[in-house]
Amino acid sequence: MKDIVKSLRGTKLALAGPQTGYKMECIMKDKSARKLGPQTQAIHGGEPNRRGVNGPIVTEIIRSSTFTFSSTEEMKLWAEGKNKAYIYTRYGNPTLSVAEKKIAALEGAEAAVVTSSGMAAISSALLAALKFGDEVISTAQLYGGSYRLMRDVFPNMGITVRHVGTDLAGMENLVTPRSKVLYVETPTNPTLRLVDIHKAVAFAKKHKLVSIIDNTFATPILQNPIALGYDMVVHSATKALAGHSDIIAGVAVGNSDWMKRVRQMIIYLGGSMDPGAAYLLIRGIKTLGVRIERQCENAIAVAKFLEKHSKVERVHYPGLKSHADHKLARKQMRGFGSMMAFDLKGGLPAARRFCDRVRLFLLAASLGGVESLVILPIYSSHYNMTIEELRRAGVSPGTVRVSMGLEDKEDLIEDLKQALG
Repeated sequence: MKDIVKSLRGTKLALAGPQTGYKMECIMKDKSARKLGPQTQAIHGGEPNRRGVNGPIVTEIIRSSTFTFSSTEEMKLWAEGKNKAYIYTRYGNPTLSVAEKKIAALEGAEAAVVTSSGMAAISSALLAALKFGDEVISTAQLYGGSYRLMRDVFPNMGITVRHVGTDLAGMENLVTPRSKVLYVETPTNPTLRLVDIHKAVAFAKKHKLVSIIDNTFATPILQNPIALGYDMVVHSATKALAGHSDIIAGVAVGNSDWMKRVRQMIIYLGGSMDPGAAYLLIRGIKTLGVRIERQCENAIAVAKFLEKHSKVERVHYPGLKSHADHKLARKQMRGFGSMMAFDLKGGLPAARRFCDRVRLFLLAASLGGVESLVILPIYSSHYNMTIEELRRAGVSPGTVRVSMGLEDKEDLIEDLKQALG
């Protein structure tokens, strides 16, 4: 982050107005343009030109559910797709637009669509690319909500899901003439396994599959799949993007054509974001880079402590050399992230005792906020799953998932010591 700040000294930020899509560029003294750093994009990306007298420096919350037209002719042009006027917040809203442009800038994409939840983004992105009779190839290790969507809902819609491991072994054998989508999540929830994102997107392109990746755990700070050729990226924006455990939100990111399809799904199915949530999402994103930096520091310190503890059987954190995907993480990520999991000796009884004894760590679902959290996946993200499904997901009854916050790492380690004691 210091390097980013240093490199921006003596530069001028040129922000175009809303009619040009809030495009940004950094103009150096020699007039040459360069790409802005991620933390700078988090603050300035998607924002309108705020130069002038009495201009607010924060995005306004436009709470109106509907918007006026100056004439029926103007409304006709909107209905024909010939202007980009706002009509109704389910279709779009000025506050939502700033959030969308900001996240698109962070991911290096043409466009984004914010949604009412992460699952709204995931389901709408998938349904934008699928129809009755189609097939999905998906990694088996997924967030439980995504897995249950594919297991319990898609079969009723005539959509078949075929699973592959995170190592993608045997993936070629799953392709049929009906295969339409490749869906991956990396790092995975909750055991932090990694998928080789270069290999996965190359496979998708070879077989003309729509490639969709859940980038929630990595965030755009640590990896940018769009630059590698992925068609769509999805996030539970509830998590690190918003970062303060105070909203439910999601986002899909990709090129303009795919985002038009996703937006149409949101319009049809109703998963639109509230303007108040969009405001909080915009506010949260502005500290994303510095939060991720601190959380990564805390995570590696805690992971090393847990790895040496006599009551811990195994630590799942890609920043550790003992992690199966450590080399891959070093290759394709710019950091190891704020999430980890560990398996306790003694199984579920030991895991429950630990979770009941923590003091600074809070026992709560979700992740990515400023508070450090612990949770048992079998009672949260991976409830209602069979023993075989849990085994395939790498989850044991004694698995504890940890979301690292911004507290002092020494205090967090002391809390772990007493809870494990």
